[in-house]
Amino acid sequence: MTTATISRRRFLTGGGALIVTFSLPLELGAQTSTPPERLAQYAWIDSWLAVGGDGRVTVFTGKVELGTGVETALSQIVAEELDVPVARIAIVQGDTARTPDQGYTVGSKTIDQGGPQLRQAAAEARQALLEMAAARLGAPGERLVVKDGVVSAREEPSKRVTYAELIGGQRFNRAVTKTAKPKSPAGYTVVGTAAPRVDIPGKVTGTHTYVHDLRLPGMLQGRVVRPAAIGATLESVDEGSLGGLPGVVKVVRTGNFVGVVCEREEQAIRAARELKVAWKDGPALSEMKELYQTMRGARTTDRALLTVGDVGPALAIAAKSLHATYEWPFQMHASIGPSCAVADVRDGKATVWCASQGVFGLRDSLAELLGLAPDNVRLVFAEAAGCYGHNGADDVAADAALLSQAVGRPVRVQWMRHDEHGWEPKGPSMVMQVRGGLDAQGRVVAWDYEVWTPTHSTRPRSEAGNTLAGQLTGRAIKAGLSGGDRNAKYGYVFPNGRVVVHWLPRAALRPSALRGLGAPQNSFANESFMDELAAAAGADPVQFRLRHLTDSRAIAVVEAAALLARWETRPSPKPGAASRPVATGRGIAYVQYENENAYVAMVAEVAVDRRTGAVRVTRAWIAHDCGLVINPDGVRNQIEGNVIQTISRTLKEEVKFDRARVTSLDWRSYPILTFAEAPDEVEIVLVNRPDQRPVGAGEPAACPVPAAIANAIFDATGTRVRTVPFTPERIKAALDAVTRA
Repeated sequence: MTTATISRRRFLTGGGALIVTFSLPLELGAQTSTPPERLAQYAWIDSWLAVGGDGRVTVFTGKVELGTGVETALSQIVAEELDVPVARIAIVQGDTARTPDQGYTVGSKTIDQGGPQLRQAAAEARQALLEMAAARLGAPGERLVVKDGVVSAREEPSKRVTYAELIGGQRFNRAVTKTAKPKSPAGYTVVGTAAPRVDIPGKVTGTHTYVHDLRLPGMLQGRVVRPAAIGATLESVDEGSLGGLPGVVKVVRTGNFVGVVCEREEQAIRAARELKVAWKDGPALSEMKELYQTMRGARTTDRALLTVGDVGPALAIAAKSLHATYEWPFQMHASIGPSCAVADVRDGKATVWCASQGVFGLRDSLAELLGLAPDNVRLVFAEAAGCYGHNGADDVAADAALLSQAVGRPVRVQWMRHDEHGWEPKGPSMVMQVRGGLDAQGRVVAWDYEVWTPTHSTRPRSEAGNTLAGQLTGRAIKAGLSGGDRNAKYGYVFPNGRVVVHWLPRAALRPSALRGLGAPQNSFANESFMDELAAAAGADPVQFRLRHLTDSRAIAVVEAAALLARWETRPSPKPGAASRPVATGRGIAYVQYENENAYVAMVAEVAVDRRTGAVRVTRAWIAHDCGLVINPDGVRNQIEGNVIQTISRTLKEEVKFDRARVTSLDWRSYPILTFAEAPDEVEIVLVNRPDQRPVGAGEPAACPVPAAIANAIFDATGTRVRTVPFTPERIKAALDAVTRA
């Protein structure tokens, strides 16, 4: 393991970059999660980038690298505008003392919303540098050219000056004026090329420093003792039960929060295991087997997302009508590396290193938790295992902060596997019900969609109660209703349609954001039902979709995916499929992410073993349109990883719980896709559109995966599956039910 020994002083003064504050105008795409008063702090070029004495460019961004390649893509954007090599760009990310607040790194919004901010700042810096060069060289600005950070006169190449010579190590002292115009995509030479990931070499050679590797002088190790049941309250702690154990520094108790701090990690693990703690059980959880029934029977806050025409009468006179209910379980992020954080809280100040997706929001939450002013709390992003949503990173940071405050020394907390599986926020369960009608010509005349969902985000955005430690110390969760409505609206043109969200006030388990939030679930229902209507109409699934699309970009990705997969035009199910012991089939699904961002269509090929019910996705073909592609290799990486992860979620993943707690506490009780189970082929075609704004590629490809698999299972077997995950037991039961019928 690589150990990074970092002093507090070194981290506070490191980097050598000169920063002042500045505000980009709102039209540059600042995320709405950034408070307007904070935007006013970032009004100068120096807040976003600095040129060193060696000509290297340091970029300051509130966006963070979660394993998705955004560090590389953002480097390309800045390199393009400044005309410097990507290798000469260094990124400082997610540090509340050094970087702008660009909101959370979520929702595939980094390139869409964070990219334009950096592009504009870099364009302003380039304009300033050209003005300096014109004065230095005695040449008009319009006659200057830039290559690799060197400015020269077009007619007299010997007249040249480097960025380092112009400003190296000094401030621009210049506000963003909006007079600098970024380059046209037609002139791009860096953006749109497959630049190698800047973070990969260190990761594959073991030299990359993760948050788990951080070591501070005098650092102690901590562990938290979790309640015996969700909602349990603390009755007593027997500190004498640790008598004789080596290295124990302190037992920390604050409300229902209990932790131990020791000199060494193995000592903390043992102390947490042996500390005798008595708990009083809280209210019992709902029966897991009644989860979906309980959700549909709960009191809800109902909101209509879409009303077109008059659905009721249209369904009543439809030539054919169908209805179906789809169910999605609780799922977890299941980060393969458990969450970790290091905190140093003393003398009325705090510095916390963690892998939060939103250091500014968490900074304010920890300030409340610790009773400190936000200006006295610093959050520094340090990369951890890929999270793909709100995993345990924020919670472990709060754990470390409370323990450090209690002992007045730096404390490192690394969760165990049972902490991560048992206590991370979960992607919530959902129920989707759809009714639809066809006319005599096989066109959809009515679509009626309902979804039951809790909120999909309880991120700490300044609320201490949105961390586990905050809840255990008596703070309440504060969260609005969001995320469960993503892609509830269909992407087709129907004469009559209605979409209603039934918001649940609470969930059986603590819910929060998992990759795509509610979009994969809603897309699963929408695109599965679209396939059911196609089968009822006796239509080919691809042609049926095209018949109901008018958006040219949507049509293009559906056609591109079908072409890539060498689609055979025919209705589903496949003729003769029922007679084969191992049935094969293919299915298609199409989604425009959030109904306004990337377009994705996927064809899945499956093999279904009728004897066991086992399903394997053998091949996948994806057409993807995210507008202007910054790094095609990076986009392909994201699509491949997203598809494989969502295959795992579709076929295997379901959080189990009893009346007291989560019982899926290891990889046996929460299995994920293995290497042997991954598809043999994942083929991708990128529909690059340089004339369209670039949008994120981190989440959209998850959306069509579940429905494409479900539709392929139907094509192979003639059997519909509407409850995720598609486990062998569930598939075998569905096949047997069809056989008995």
